[in-house]
Amino acid sequence: MNDSAVALNPFLDLLRSDRPLLADGAMGTSLFALGLISGDCPERWNIETPQRVVEVHRGYIRAGCDIILTNSFGGNGYRLKLHGLEGQVHQLNEAAAQLACSTALETDRSIVVAGSMGPTGELLEPMGTMSPEACAAAYADQAKGLDAGGVDVLWLETLSDIGEVRAALAGIRSVSELPVVVTMSFDTNGRTMMGLTATDMAEELLALGVDAFGANCGNNLADTEEAVRQLMQAAPQIPIVSKANAGIPQWHDDGLVYSGTPEVMAAHAHRLHELGVRIIGGCCGSTQDHIATMRQVIDGELDPPDIPAPRPEPRPTRTAPSSRRTRRGRAGRG
Repeated sequence: MNDSAVALNPFLDLLRSDRPLLADGAMGTSLFALGLISGDCPERWNIETPQRVVEVHRGYIRAGCDIILTNSFGGNGYRLKLHGLEGQVHQLNEAAAQLACSTALETDRSIVVAGSMGPTGELLEPMGTMSPEACAAAYADQAKGLDAGGVDVLWLETLSDIGEVRAALAGIRSVSELPVVVTMSFDTNGRTMMGLTATDMAEELLALGVDAFGANCGNNLADTEEAVRQLMQAAPQIPIVSKANAGIPQWHDDGLVYSGTPEVMAAHAHRLHELGVRIIGGCCGSTQDHIATMRQVIDGELDPPDIPAPRPEPRPTRTAPSSRRTRRGRAGRG
């Protein structure tokens, strides 16, 4: 990124501030509440029912967040192909960015818009069939749409393979000078699904020169908090991000419910803030109510709830998936 871009970028300006920074919560959870059906393509709503996407962004801004993520988590060509929309990568991502940017301008506060970019759902060679070049091209196509729509930063999230991260960054940097954030999902004994530890991630991403990195989604709050602690220890010089799920999902008569109440997430946010985590938000199951309570607690307007920190439970070490497995069912912005 050139010096003029650094000087003028709202995301980098935000990082230079000294106040606690709050990102939004789940997009998918909010869209399901507004009528999205399981199996539908959330990104299609950017052009078919944009007012509902805007409603989600407005809710998070009212809740007090500083950063909103676009409705484009599954906006790469591999994911959109599952819905027959692979020819609309640019249109859907540009629309996602425009909706978020226009909503951000409705308030007097400075709101940073981050272009959400999730995993392809494919495995890289040799375990899978996707080449690094094809992976890079998919992320480049998505980045062009988000950049054209006006986002302030590109936000890679819920990745588990450092090879995919490398390819994604190569693709992004071939078409855009925007800052980049990377968050990965840690599920088992402090490792991603592909076996990467938080310390490994920190070393790799420091070398790759991203602007911030951290953890999102994950098995539960305890695992994500532990991964974030390891990231803080391994890379104290870089802004760390945490967007954990709102507890553990459980099926009830009225559908999927997450165990993490707004108070549980607020206690979680307080612990992370005390640890020095720069950007805190929520992932699957997190709503505007969660984010609003988190805002009050990290700003000191509300005493942190007296809820003890969860303790990670040891689990058997999981080996890397075979070539027959894919990650198409992974959550991330749910």
